[in-house]
Amino acid sequence: MKWIVITSPDFLSGEASAIGLLLQNGVDSIHLRKPFSDKINVQKLLEEIPSKFHGAIVLHDHFELCDRYELQGIHLNSRNHDIPRGFKGSLSCSCHSIEEVEKWKNKMDYVFLSPIFNSISKQGYKSAFSFDLLEKARQEKIIDEKVVALGGVTYSAIPWLQSLSFGGAAFLGDVWNHMQEPQRLEKYLEEGRQVMGKN
Repeated sequence: MKWIVITSPDFLSGEASAIGLLLQNGVDSIHLRKPFSDKINVQKLLEEIPSKFHGAIVLHDHFELCDRYELQGIHLNSRNHDIPRGFKGSLSCSCHSIEEVEKWKNKMDYVFLSPIFNSISKQGYKSAFSFDLLEKARQEKIIDEKVVALGGVTYSAIPWLQSLSFGGAAFLGDVWNHMQEPQRLEKYLEEGRQVMGKN
């Protein structure tokens, strides 16, 4: 199962080190999502991240930096919905309905489906899917290894997501809340490796 972490929309103190630590502990990809940022600040963060980790980073903005830093790929969204001419990296996008998953899944390397649970990072952003709807999508093979669950995801939800055939889980609020707690961080990352099958 893919273990993906999305950055906080704001730049955080020590963020480059935190990204390196996550990737060292089994996280497959970091989605660099800074919707209010300019290119210079995104570039600065990329330059602070050791180049050995660049191949695991996906950009949500400033796609022109992808080739320059040899990054994993880009994530299409409402701000940036055009694929750059000749682009060769991985492609992903966000979906907010089963119908969108059906439309986009086969055109992408993977898609996010959200919000699966009530959001941790966005107040008032509630789960949009019943178990019955997700189970029906699983049975119809709409949810499969190319669909990544997003929205309120914590480690306790992983077995349930696996039972629904999700191919990955994307973390945001849960991870960054723990990254601010050094005394609990090692235990949190160890639990993550076990739950996500990265040991």
